[in-house]
Amino acid sequence: MKDYFIGIYRREKNDPRMLVGVVEEVGVEGNKSFSNLDELWTILNPSKPETVETKKRNRLNKPNKLSERSKLNEPNKPNKLNKPQHQ
Repeated sequence: MKDYFIGIYRREKNDPRMLVGVVEEVGVEGNKSFSNLDELWTILNPSKPETVETKKRNRLNKPNKLSERSKLNEPNKPNKLNKPQHQ
C-alpha cells in the first residue's frame, strides 16, 4: 500500500467534486496536481498499477553491473580489459 500527502487548496462550496490541490507520494520526489475529484481519483488509482510480478520482471530485464562486466571479458573482443596480444 502506498502512502500519500494530499493538499487541497480550493474547493467549490456548491460542487464538492470541484477541488484543486496536489498529491505527494511518500518517498517519491515531486508531486502531481489535480483540479477535480476525478483527476484526484486517477492519481490515487492508476489504470495499470505495477504488480509485484511486473516489478520482478522489470528488475530481471535490467542489465546489472556484473553482467556488463562479464561482456567486457568475452574472448575475441578487444576492449580495455582484454587488449589483443601483438606477436
